[in-house]
Amino acid sequence: MSRPISRLQQADRMGFAASMLCAIHCAAMPLLLAILPTFGLGIGGWVDIDQAVVVFATLLAGMTLTIGWRRHRGYRAWGLLLPALSLLWFATFGPIHSHDGGWEAWLHAGMMIAGGLLLAAAHLTNMRLTHLSATESA
Repeated sequence: MSRPISRLQQADRMGFAASMLCAIHCAAMPLLLAILPTFGLGIGGWVDIDQAVVVFATLLAGMTLTIGWRRHRGYRAWGLLLPALSLLWFATFGPIHSHDGGWEAWLHAGMMIAGGLLLAAAHLTNMRLTHLSATESA
């Protein structure tokens, strides 16, 4: 019989899924921005929603990795999280945060994609370390 999924595992799974969706969103956004005017559409004030998402992702990842570390005492997930958050925060709040096109927009998108993938990897690593810790102690 399998063990029920803990809140930590649920939070890590949510963080992993959200990080992957973020990376897909960041990869598709430059194409979407280029295509929308063709249909007479725009995105108005929605372009800075990535700032709110990065703050939420930071809080969720910090909480889940801290709880996970208390269980497994492994630092591998943190080794992925810190570069991920550095990329995400610089791309979102730094001087390249631009949706006007040009090289800044492409650099922004690339950094967001890389940060989202690293963030997903940090959650996945935390889930695996937590699972290994639980199976070793059982």
